[in-house]
Amino acid sequence: MGVWRAGARVQGHLGGTVAATDRRESSTVEEGGGTARADRAYSAKPSSPLVSDVLRRSLAENTRIAYRAGWKRFAGYCRATDTEPMDATPADVVDFLVRLASTPRSPRATTKRGEPLAPGTLRICLAAINRQFSDRDRVSPARHPDVAAALQALGRLSNMRRRQVKALRDHEIVKILGYCDERATRKGHRLIACRDAALLVVGFAGALRRSEICGLRFGDVEFLGERKSRNGMFLDIRRSKTDPYGRGERIAIPNGATIRPVKRLRDWLALSRIERGPVFQTMRRGGHLQGRALGPSDVARLVKQYAGAIGLDPAEYSGHSLRAGFVTSAAAHHARLDKIMEVTRHKSTDMVLRYIRQADAFEDHAGDGFL
Repeated sequence: MGVWRAGARVQGHLGGTVAATDRRESSTVEEGGGTARADRAYSAKPSSPLVSDVLRRSLAENTRIAYRAGWKRFAGYCRATDTEPMDATPADVVDFLVRLASTPRSPRATTKRGEPLAPGTLRICLAAINRQFSDRDRVSPARHPDVAAALQALGRLSNMRRRQVKALRDHEIVKILGYCDERATRKGHRLIACRDAALLVVGFAGALRRSEICGLRFGDVEFLGERKSRNGMFLDIRRSKTDPYGRGERIAIPNGATIRPVKRLRDWLALSRIERGPVFQTMRRGGHLQGRALGPSDVARLVKQYAGAIGLDPAEYSGHSLRAGFVTSAAAHHARLDKIMEVTRHKSTDMVLRYIRQADAFEDHAGDGFL
């Protein structure tokens, strides 16, 4: 059953408890054996712009962007229902979730256009609501048990299996590079084909996340030896999902003999004449660099574009396919687990072993001797 058909059902299922929440009644919370009004605001406020900036930076930039978008959705819902966002009740939040789960994705979405929003989007919106109330020392209506019950019900009714994108394997990267080289021979396509080839192989060889690819700057690349040397290069990753405080991480990438990521990146920097700023930049028509870094959605778009160009289904691939592809390819070539994790910077073996199991699914299969 689609989520968009289940709104009334969810509301009916939860109506007995949610409807009892009086919009005009101020909720209460227990505090140290006493009772306090939930809508009270404490007087503690940032004492200076510097303090405000420090508090703002407690969240990663991508998280702040996601929270802003989530709160904007909720504020828009409140305007439509003539509700003050900071006076919203748990019933308002449940109704918001049901409506949001019934909203089809944008026609500009990179995957599953027209289908309901993913449960993860709902969770981000709830986190954004919680953050807004927390910043004002208010008890968030999104923390009410009815809201948790609604989210769980919507997750079940969505009947959607968690999407796991496919990995781009090394032989598929080689095909994509062949397509890029052919594209580079066409008039006006040389620069963009060179950039895309370098981006894809660097993302693959470094097992980089989309944000890490976009965050690479000229000074973060250290080539070792002469141009014809096989020594490789180092990439300095300034900030990543697992390094929110920006301590930095360094990845070694060999030159290689087939995909040759170091040569591809050298070729791109030489052709583009980039000597500062982002390594992978946006372009205007005609191949004019704009000095701005590509965004994470651009990486996903390029992976889909080139996956489709070699006959793969673009819907099954995303920016994460490069990182997953390195792990899967390394496992298929019998690389050691600790050496794989040295590149991917995974702190736990769980995710890495999942990719390895996928790569080795048919090797030494238990049924080989009798099926």
